[in-house]
Amino acid sequence: MIVRKHTLALAAALALGGTAALAGPGAQGHGHGDEYAFGREGDPSKPARVVEVTMLEGDGTMLFQPDLVEVAQGEQIRFVLANAGALEHEFVIGTVEENRKHAEMMMKFPEMEHDDPNARRLHAEHHGELVWQFTEAGTFEFACLIPGHLDAGMRGTIVVR
Repeated sequence: MIVRKHTLALAAALALGGTAALAGPGAQGHGHGDEYAFGREGDPSKPARVVEVTMLEGDGTMLFQPDLVEVAQGEQIRFVLANAGALEHEFVIGTVEENRKHAEMMMKFPEMEHDDPNARRLHAEHHGELVWQFTEAGTFEFACLIPGHLDAGMRGTIVVR
């Protein structure tokens, strides 16, 4: 009985703590249209500039091509993602600090699935899309937060002017 109470308390603490940690300081929630420090989910029915991003790995490195995207403030981008590698990869838009914290969380829970508008996870040789409107000027990041991938160099920069 005591073990069960402790197990339930631990499970509740992990569930509540994990939710708060995943929200991050820049998120105002994760529903459609919510604002983040770097913008909001785009509207797929509206025009968007297409930016093709390829995910690759080899020789101990992992990378995105291109690794720099320049955007005008207010611009909507349709990221067309291609995982050309042999491993599963992610494309997560965030601030450097948010992505660092999220990567730390992923080290603890590597199989964690994302259901966020600013992230896509692709199996090897798969494709996907992410539509995003960059409402705030600044320098942001896109990264693969699967454990070990960020450390292997899988990150890029988004400059919004």
